[in-house]
Amino acid sequence: MTNWHYATLTETADAIRRRVVSPLELTNALLDRIATLDPALHAYATVTPELALAQARRAEAEIARGRHRGPLHGIPIALKDIYDTEGIVTAAGMPIHAGRKPETDATVVKRLAEAGAVLLGKLQLTEGVFAKHHPTIIPPRNPWNGDYYAGASSSGSGVATAAGLCFATLGSDTGGSIRFPSSANGVTGLKPSWGRVSRHGVFPLADSLDHVGPMTRSAADAGVVLGAIAGLDPDDPTSLAAPVPDYLASLERGVRGLRIGIDHAYNETNVDNEIVRALQQAAEVFEELGATIVPVRLPDHRAVNEAWGSYCGVEAALAHAATYPARSADYGPAASGTIAGLIEYGRTITSAQLMMAHHARLAFSGALATLFADVDLLLIPTQPLADFTVAQEAELFTMPNELTAFLRFVSPFNMSGSPTITLPGGFTAKGLPLSFQLVGRHLDEALLVRAGDAYQQVTDWHRRHPSL
Repeated sequence: MTNWHYATLTETADAIRRRVVSPLELTNALLDRIATLDPALHAYATVTPELALAQARRAEAEIARGRHRGPLHGIPIALKDIYDTEGIVTAAGMPIHAGRKPETDATVVKRLAEAGAVLLGKLQLTEGVFAKHHPTIIPPRNPWNGDYYAGASSSGSGVATAAGLCFATLGSDTGGSIRFPSSANGVTGLKPSWGRVSRHGVFPLADSLDHVGPMTRSAADAGVVLGAIAGLDPDDPTSLAAPVPDYLASLERGVRGLRIGIDHAYNETNVDNEIVRALQQAAEVFEELGATIVPVRLPDHRAVNEAWGSYCGVEAALAHAATYPARSADYGPAASGTIAGLIEYGRTITSAQLMMAHHARLAFSGALATLFADVDLLLIPTQPLADFTVAQEAELFTMPNELTAFLRFVSPFNMSGSPTITLPGGFTAKGLPLSFQLVGRHLDEALLVRAGDAYQQVTDWHRRHPSL
């Protein structure tokens, strides 16, 4: 294979193990590709060539001595710029933090380094991990068509993965921030159960809603990355103690015998026809693979979807208490869709309103857990709109009710803490990627990876790449 930049992580790891290609060759090739393409794509906030080359040389030497750490050993990756990296700027898309150089690595950064991964750099994102980029930052550009949405908040992560500027990235998801950019850029995104991955050393948006997870070119790749970063962390008391499985161990089982629930009213009401057709085609593929499609009724999501904004606003105000309002002039404007606007909204929420939101969260989470007694997975859209342009995005964020409607397939599953996987599922007539989500039971990421891999074994949407 000559175009290694578009190979999957698992394919590349096998080639490294067999010494078909070396970590240093891959790292040099990707650094060259970043230098060539990223001035137009703006995916990277910071490139770390010295670190990457040193890590690649170390990996190459270890592998030559017969010390192979596993499938991430020597693999060039990149991180959303919210993960603390020792001595490297971690700014969270905020000029106010442009000089912030952490003294230690986030837990997930340490774990990736221990797995032998090579860090190419830090990826751009929206200001403060919310919806809009700071006015002084050039937003990452969708590599399929720059006039279209690249996703938020993990915009750089989606663009870099799709454009072949790394083999995997870490994003984060508080209300769609792994799923939207995965959908917009045609990549695979895995949002694990809340607490499955440590958040120690991760810049927060809303602590009880934030999920750390991978964005990759395949479901198997996502399983590899999750296996490296998941697990209990003494530095994060909210991390879960459940054992971390081998997420690739049961891939050969496929989806035969699984029950996949579909709520047609939820999936199809006020959803663009091309998305509905992609969902129908995905359901047909799963049926052909031996799964049973089960009509279900999703628990009423409206209250919990509305409640997400209150939760997120209050927790964002707490996360920014040291700098807002004291340094509000250093933030972007306080408008709908901006982090300052979200903080201002959070500061208006009363204790009674927050408890109403909490009760909605509990009710939805309990009802969803009951539904999973009857099905193994849910098949749902990622977003309601196809061919979503940059201009539409700017308009949407000025209309809070429209933004809430746009979030209705993502925010409920942050509130419930449920794991989801977003998979490429086709293209629109204009050539933009389409996607769908699978939602699973808590801590059942292995099943999501298995189902995603089964789908990708018989489809090639994840193997189509932008012409760059």
